[in-house]
Amino acid sequence: MSAGPVSATEQGAAPATATGRCLCGAVTFTAERPVRVSACHCAMCRRWSGGPYFVCEPENVTFAEGAPVGTYRSSDWAERGFCTRCGTALFYRLVETGAHYLNTFTIEDLGEPDFALQVFTDEKPGFYSFAEPTKCLTGPEIFAMFGAGEKDA
Repeated sequence: MSAGPVSATEQGAAPATATGRCLCGAVTFTAERPVRVSACHCAMCRRWSGGPYFVCEPENVTFAEGAPVGTYRSSDWAERGFCTRCGTALFYRLVETGAHYLNTFTIEDLGEPDFALQVFTDEKPGFYSFAEPTKCLTGPEIFAMFGAGEKDA
């Protein structure tokens, strides 16, 4: 999803804690406030989220104990998390590393992160585009970056 996290600490600022929740409020979490946002245009993310899936990769993600989080294993290496009550898409998580790519719009005190990256641009429909300049990677470029063969995301 991203080309690697850039934490607030790496940018020279003290990390700030952000809070987030699903639509119904049954799932809450805390995380380091993200400094950048990415968009995934793959067919699976678009089907799951209803459009491009905007994610951030904060550190120290902690979901409230007992939160009704369900997961769906969407590939050999990743799963998608959602609220089992309202269905909010919460995260994409790499199984091997545990890295969370949170749904950007579940974060309540988001701040002003940079829109830095778009992935699976080769799968993006032609009827929308973003004006912000970002780095753009195709599916094959992403898989090569992570050393994986082309598979479902």
